[in-house]
Amino acid sequence: MALTGTYAPSRQQWVRDQVAAYEESGGERANTLRDTGYPVVVITSKGARSGNLRKNPVMRVERDGRYVAIASKGGADDNPEWFHNFVAHPEVEVQDGAEKHTYAARLLAGDERSQWWDYSVATWPTYADYQKKTEREIPVFLLERVD
Repeated sequence: MALTGTYAPSRQQWVRDQVAAYEESGGERANTLRDTGYPVVVITSKGARSGNLRKNPVMRVERDGRYVAIASKGGADDNPEWFHNFVAHPEVEVQDGAEKHTYAARLLAGDERSQWWDYSVATWPTYADYQKKTEREIPVFLLERVD
């Protein structure tokens, strides 16, 4: 089921620009994270307080049709805004290239978190550097398709 509501673009210009280019091109443009060469997907979530739709480019970490969203915020000491959206409204949409589907987001803990964290670090090693920059344990969400 597709998310409905009013789209409220990011306050960050680079996020607005990347999401717009990604969506307009069906993921053929703006499909890597800011000059890193690492692929991204665009995740739409519902705002925790506003209920507005929010869109964020997130590193593409996928295995067996499931995606992982790492709430690293580049190793900051606080979570990205979308973390709160996923907790309050765990139904999200993932656009991977031209395909868009609905997923349930689940915050992981324990061994399951460790396994997906290790897989994510193997996919994008910079996550390990982000963890070294902060004392908080970086949250890991597993996104499983529901549509």
